[in-house]
Amino acid sequence: MEKDGVLTAEVVASGLSNLGRAASGLQCLYQFRSLPGHNLSDVSILCNCVHVQKLELSHNKIKDLSCVSHMPSLIILDASHNELSDFFGFQPPKNLKEVNFSHNHMTKMKDLSAFSSLCKLELDYNSFSEISGLEQCCSLTHLSLAHNKISRISGLDSLPLKNLCLRGNQLETTEGLENLKCLQVLDLSKNCITSLSGLRNLHLLDSLNLESNLISEIKEATHIHDLLLLRDFNLKGNPVQDQPDYRLSVIFLLQHLTSLDQENITAEEKVSSVNKYDPPLDVVAARDHMTHLLYQLMQPQVLYDSTLASVASPYPMLVLTGPQACGKRELAHKLCQEFSEYFATGGCHTTRKPYLGEENGSDYHFVSEDDFQNMIHMGKFIQTMQYGGHRFGLSRDAIEDVAREGLACCVHMELEGVLSLKNSYFEPRYILLIPTQVEQYTRHMRMRGLYTRTQIDTAVARIKLYTNINRQRPGFFDNVIPCDDQEEAYQMLKLVVKSYLGLEEQSKDDHNDRASLDQTSTEHLPEERPASALSSTSGSVTKSYLPMALDPSDSFSRNYCAMVQAQLSPQKNPAELASIRRREQLVREAIVGKSPGAYSQLFKSSAQKALSSLPQNQDAGTHLHEDSSSSDESRASSALSVPSSAGALAPAQGFDLGSGPVVEPLDISVLGHTLETLKGQKPDAPHPGTDKLSAVVTPSSGRPGSSTHPVLPPIPLGRKTPAPPSSARSPSPNPTV
Repeated sequence: MEKDGVLTAEVVASGLSNLGRAASGLQCLYQFRSLPGHNLSDVSILCNCVHVQKLELSHNKIKDLSCVSHMPSLIILDASHNELSDFFGFQPPKNLKEVNFSHNHMTKMKDLSAFSSLCKLELDYNSFSEISGLEQCCSLTHLSLAHNKISRISGLDSLPLKNLCLRGNQLETTEGLENLKCLQVLDLSKNCITSLSGLRNLHLLDSLNLESNLISEIKEATHIHDLLLLRDFNLKGNPVQDQPDYRLSVIFLLQHLTSLDQENITAEEKVSSVNKYDPPLDVVAARDHMTHLLYQLMQPQVLYDSTLASVASPYPMLVLTGPQACGKRELAHKLCQEFSEYFATGGCHTTRKPYLGEENGSDYHFVSEDDFQNMIHMGKFIQTMQYGGHRFGLSRDAIEDVAREGLACCVHMELEGVLSLKNSYFEPRYILLIPTQVEQYTRHMRMRGLYTRTQIDTAVARIKLYTNINRQRPGFFDNVIPCDDQEEAYQMLKLVVKSYLGLEEQSKDDHNDRASLDQTSTEHLPEERPASALSSTSGSVTKSYLPMALDPSDSFSRNYCAMVQAQLSPQKNPAELASIRRREQLVREAIVGKSPGAYSQLFKSSAQKALSSLPQNQDAGTHLHEDSSSSDESRASSALSVPSSAGALAPAQGFDLGSGPVVEPLDISVLGHTLETLKGQKPDAPHPGTDKLSAVVTPSSGRPGSSTHPVLPPIPLGRKTPAPPSSARSPSPNPTV
């Protein structure tokens, strides 16, 4: 046998295994024949093995397999590593399912329509140059043609293949695989493929091996972006791996992957890829805020009226937000025009070109991209955002120009700007203007003639984004107003703003009743107190607001202040309360001189202003002189009794809402002893010198560093200077720490 390679009965007997029954069920016989590595060349004796179901003849020198024609029950045939040149040179067994002809000398495939039961076919390491003859193999699920000479994929359109291996061929494209809808595992490694365009329809693909090809662009991964079941992707040995951030880029494009280049993908990598290439709006806002904060800290520190509104209360702002062209800018200007004693607009900077009718400095500050970037590096911005390929930003100076006038700042911005502003120390009221009639909104944008079709579609799509934010994050917006009709939207906005400011409309009947009451008790009311009640009753309504100079010695004023402060100041969490207490302590220490710095400079300035405002009266001057010359210890005692410079809108410590005014010392240390003597006095008890101090005991000293106006809004005394009808306010220099 070893000499001539002829198979004998003894060798056949030694390779028998798996005792079972014949197909008829009447005989017991061995079903498997395994004869690998016996150097066989003639296996004709196997013609008598008619009941064999599995035949293994690998690693021999067989050139003829005609004996298989006599094995009608054969299911598995392994004839790999032989010298076969005839492709399926035998009559087809009826139930033949698996055939392995790897490592032979076959050059051409022939029609296999007679092998209808064939499920798995391995033809690796032959010399095939074309795939053919498999069209009628309706059961074929596994096909391997690795290391052949195939240069084009064809003849596979109607096959139910699940596993296809074309490794080590001469393929340059993936075309020809579009109709393999059942394909799950695909191996195209060691070819010359440069594009993945032919894989876009393989929606059941689970594993893709493209190792050692010529893929050089990361964007090729976009062709398989929609293959949501793809888990294993191998691009080792491709030029694309030399590109920067290659791994994160592919992970971002194919976020459903679990393994890339035979390495598991971690959750941290997936998060990093998303944050790098398509970060959520919150992440973008947080990064922008950190950037602005860093650059701002690199600049000389400046004290702003808006940043020191008070120790406990933030500077008041109103933010109108909504989709593009929803009318937020027009409503902001109209609101500031009607409520000019309370609000002024804060102009934003933008890199886009002005639309028809827009004015530089009024609608926006139009700057170049370089100027905008320079402003970022100079720490000028509170928040920035990017929308529609352009950049927008709200500068500190824009807010400060309004704050210096003693007004609240009203601005308008997109959602990205809101997210950025929420990271800052400002705590505005956010009002969402949302279109509810999409067709009308689309028609409005189209009629303006300023937007392309793509811009309109983007703006319409963002309506859903705003709606989802409002639904998924309760409290993100303080109010939501439909803006389909601009006039109705403005009327609703006015009601909301009046509620924020504590302004209410009065009825004529209530006004008359109040007027008659004022005639009999004028001497008991402050001179600036309005002759109307806060609550309105039934009857015709006249629009009159309640701007007034508040007197802290009057219970009506204190109740008004408490109501407005409750409306304007959001609930503080424990961390914020702790921060407020620390700031209060710094103020107290600055007052008594323990920690000189910005706070002490502010209080010195406030004290000088307060002294200069006293009447030129010898008694009062003597009284104040005595107080100012008292010991540091007594000053400290008086100063420590100051609550927190919390602003004129919050009831000062020492106010007794039930019994009347008990005046507490203000935040000016030099007046501490004078005002301390007022404690314990009854409301009706006269006190000498009280009228002389009336110029000092005003609600306007609520925030250090400010002028004579309380924390805003509301602004009882109005703006500091009359605003020119069309000119912008000129900025004034800030004190530098």
